[in-house]
Amino acid sequence: MRHTLKIAARGLVPGLAAALAAGPALAQEPTSGVSPETGFILTSFMFLVTGFLVMWMAAGFAMLEAGLVRSKNAAMQCLKNLSLFAIAAIIYYLVGYKLMYPGDGWTIASVLGDFGAAVLEPVGVGAEAVDLSSASVGSDFFFQLMFCATTASIVSGALAERIRLWPFLAFIVVLTALIYPIQASWKWGGGFLDADFGFLDFAGSTVVHSVGGWAALAGALILGPRLGKYAKGGKINPMPGSNLTLATLGTFILWLGWFGFNGGSQLYMNSAGNVADISRIFANTNAAAAGGVVAALAATQLLYRRVDLTMVLNGALAGLVSITAEPLTPSLGQATLIGAVGGVIVVFAVPLLDRLRIDDVVGAIPVHLFAGIWGTLAVLLTNSEATFFGQLAPIAIVGLFVFAASGAVWLVIDKTMGIRATPEHEMAGLDSSELGMEAYPEFGKGSQFI
Repeated sequence: MRHTLKIAARGLVPGLAAALAAGPALAQEPTSGVSPETGFILTSFMFLVTGFLVMWMAAGFAMLEAGLVRSKNAAMQCLKNLSLFAIAAIIYYLVGYKLMYPGDGWTIASVLGDFGAAVLEPVGVGAEAVDLSSASVGSDFFFQLMFCATTASIVSGALAERIRLWPFLAFIVVLTALIYPIQASWKWGGGFLDADFGFLDFAGSTVVHSVGGWAALAGALILGPRLGKYAKGGKINPMPGSNLTLATLGTFILWLGWFGFNGGSQLYMNSAGNVADISRIFANTNAAAAGGVVAALAATQLLYRRVDLTMVLNGALAGLVSITAEPLTPSLGQATLIGAVGGVIVVFAVPLLDRLRIDDVVGAIPVHLFAGIWGTLAVLLTNSEATFFGQLAPIAIVGLFVFAASGAVWLVIDKTMGIRATPEHEMAGLDSSELGMEAYPEFGKGSQFI
């Protein structure tokens, strides 16, 4: 179980937080009004339901990416998202879960967890044989697995349209088996970022989202941009997505799933105080997404004289990423402003990457890495227990580890398997060249209906 996510009432730090609209006093943690067994049941049930919501985010990533790539690559994005979720489920069971939550079984104390497969409770176990202070192992494993799979999903969209299927899936094996669980154990498994730095990351602006962003950035640098994306003289050639309706649906699905992502990270539902806090987390999560939308809406109108739907979609997601590090302590007004900053970050970061000739097809790096860093630092605005060094140093440590490890893995895969599709396959589209099928066959060149 995560050790440091259960948070008591706190004051606000001076500065910007004092200028924001004050929210209601945080619910104090009362003595539970239910028996330990009932609390165990309710908390386990919460993990399962919120886990279902986070699992649904896999569909959101698939639809968002399928809509933002060109039609000749849409089927590949669907296949990659389905496959990476299945791989994460198996690998996290075999290696990742115990590596991330070693308990007292660290291989290297506070740095490297235990190696081994996850083990559930026996069938038909009685109340006397389980730890009634938390939740069932099965519900916890299921919930934590969804976070691992989400991290993998972030990488998929950034590298779309030119990366081959099997090398990509090989990277996902290493990411979900080692890279994600090791760094997550440093915070949520009771490792050194938690014990020595007092690092606060409630639901994973850094532990999940920036990790996916760093892995994607390393891959994008090694993979290179799509053919024709950047021309001589600094010209940037737009490559519009095939289905913005589908991308919008994907965004709404992700928005919905985020309530489970943040709400379930309260970790307990065994008292009135915990239920009140979960409700507060839901409301703040929604407010941050709304702030991201409105900020991106206004920023694109001001900068481009017209609204850009893809920027607004990513603005919503950036708002959600921004609030994920601390969705409990802000007021509704503060949550809205934190999300709004995330929305503005996306509007400026997407063209910045293009100027640097880093090709991110869906905007995953601005949304998950840049907004993830902002969200982790924004904890300082509403949580008096956070320190600047305690937030900034872990951001740097996790970033350095994930970027270096991911870069090494990408380079090994590239040298052994080759990660990039041939120019001919890329021009034809990965759907037909690698899969031998099309997402939209009625509109293809070979269609009998044309």
